[in-house]
Amino acid sequence: MSHFQLALLLGMTVALGPLALDAYLPAFPAISADLGVGMGDVGLTLSAYVGALGLAQLVGGPLSDRYGRQVILLGGLLIFGAAAFMVSRAASLDEMLLWRVVQGIGGAFCAVSVPAIVRDTTRSQDAARLFGLIGLIMFIAPAVAPSMGALLLATWDWPAIFLMLTGYAMLLGVVLKLLLFSRLPPWTPASTPVKTLITNYSLVLRHATTMRFIGIQVACFSAMLVFITHASFIYQEWFGLSSAHFSALFAANVGMMALLNVLNRRLLLRIQSVVLLRIGVMVQFAAMLALLASAALAAPYWVVAGCIILAVGCMGAIIPNNMANALEYFPDLGGTASALLGATQFTVAGIVSALSAIYAGDALLPIVLIMAGCILGAVVLAVGAPGAVDREALRPAREL
Repeated sequence: MSHFQLALLLGMTVALGPLALDAYLPAFPAISADLGVGMGDVGLTLSAYVGALGLAQLVGGPLSDRYGRQVILLGGLLIFGAAAFMVSRAASLDEMLLWRVVQGIGGAFCAVSVPAIVRDTTRSQDAARLFGLIGLIMFIAPAVAPSMGALLLATWDWPAIFLMLTGYAMLLGVVLKLLLFSRLPPWTPASTPVKTLITNYSLVLRHATTMRFIGIQVACFSAMLVFITHASFIYQEWFGLSSAHFSALFAANVGMMALLNVLNRRLLLRIQSVVLLRIGVMVQFAAMLALLASAALAAPYWVVAGCIILAVGCMGAIIPNNMANALEYFPDLGGTASALLGATQFTVAGIVSALSAIYAGDALLPIVLIMAGCILGAVVLAVGAPGAVDREALRPAREL
């Protein structure tokens, strides 16, 4: 299977996340009115999904290492699709929260399998390029998700968005079964004791360089999720833009991510991925400082939007480089390492976004301050990342 074919199938799988997060953003006002709750309460359904998405990866990752990627991924799609159907029938906020948690569990089993499959088939710079190609393909999902949600909302009602997610999950399961797993080498069941499903985490946790990259991922993703949580409020309520205008600005974020992703793939032919990672984090922090100044000075929406687009767009270069470096040192525990990264990323980001929904209030500046604080943490870790990788490369020679 070519890298493009593999990236296309894995990109379709990764697209579940943006679809589950972004497609129903334009429907927040409709859900709020239908369930009789505030917009902030509807935002908790996003945090509930992300929190479950993170924690469940701690289970899905080791299980995929032991029992194979196919069983866990296809099982995750079944859980995801069934839960999305139940969300469409929710009659209260509590019911919606419950099924979003279940949906997050299914999404976690899918999400943890993709980086593990990449680690099974590639490594180092090739892994970074494959992650970048996957990201480039899956960028279609967040670009069209709000517009798709707005269209379904205009034609039917908000439950149609979750019925669409059910259909996509079921179709994807058939496609992956026929086109992906039929071409991958057969999985060899693990012969190690079952207790290693837990003890293997200690190997990853003790690896300082891997934990550095996990920290960078957590900080950057938390900032992005805070924006996603408040995107509808920022554009539709704070600046009073229409849902169509909101969808266009949201798509611009994805367009910038795709542009920087393509640039990053070209630069990977000449520059070490960890160096590009550090540059991406620095550029993102500069964009966040500009956004902070714009919010403090009450700048017009197009200035604020421009800063957001650049800051979020940097994720197109940060994520593939960071993922490749984080998984580099665990060739036989790709699922476990991927699970720890994903669990930490989504759980911490879910907590940060939930706290921002509760305490940020109805103002732009507190939201931006939370985002800037997250990126500052990434800067602290990214500055020394190239040196940490160089020291890791010398370690086997010193041990010999």
